[in-house]
Amino acid sequence: MHSMVSGEKSDQKSGGVNERSAAAPARGGAGRTRGRPRSFDRATALEAALLAFWEHGYEATSVSDLTRVMDIGAPSLYAAFGDKRSLFEEVVQEYGVRYGAFGDRALAEEPTARAGIERMLREAAAEYTAPGRPHGCLVIHAAANCSTAEVAESLRERRNANIAAIESRIGTDVAEGVLPPDTDAAGLARCAGAVIQGMSQQARDGASRTELEALAEIALALWPRV
Repeated sequence: MHSMVSGEKSDQKSGGVNERSAAAPARGGAGRTRGRPRSFDRATALEAALLAFWEHGYEATSVSDLTRVMDIGAPSLYAAFGDKRSLFEEVVQEYGVRYGAFGDRALAEEPTARAGIERMLREAAAEYTAPGRPHGCLVIHAAANCSTAEVAESLRERRNANIAAIESRIGTDVAEGVLPPDTDAAGLARCAGAVIQGMSQQARDGASRTELEALAEIALALWPRV
């Protein structure tokens, strides 16, 4: 979702959004204003929302929390991003591009499923404990205590899609003889998914990158060999 507030073309071109564009006309007639409307940078506001949802989850992050960290008014938030759920959907998309794409890259670029999983786990250990931002995975953490069924289901579908991608990559190796023919691709993929999800929670609980890398080594020891 990349909708911008209408009627402020110069701000739209520069990535800024006019904060008064959704407000009612000032008293004294539509032709009078109370000074130059303050604009905000949409990308900066989106990043602030992303960090808030990442830190606190979907349910615990209120609209007032969002307007505070994004430094905009509620009318501007609704005009630029839609409601809280629409904003969150855009946040999840942005997170996938900026922070969560390492898993897909690992599976696509490494020559075998095992190499892809090894790289995925090592990069997860680094990404989930990176300084200067919330620890763990937004898609995993934001679902905690989420009572909004549509949001919970959307996040569940994303997590299950990740496991399905791992299973597909393992299945390819089985078909090509890289892994034994009796390899349980579904079980192995779910094991990898459980490790990654566990790493996310442990990172939230204070586990270091070194500790998560050690966990990854133990998980890889379970991997079947031809």
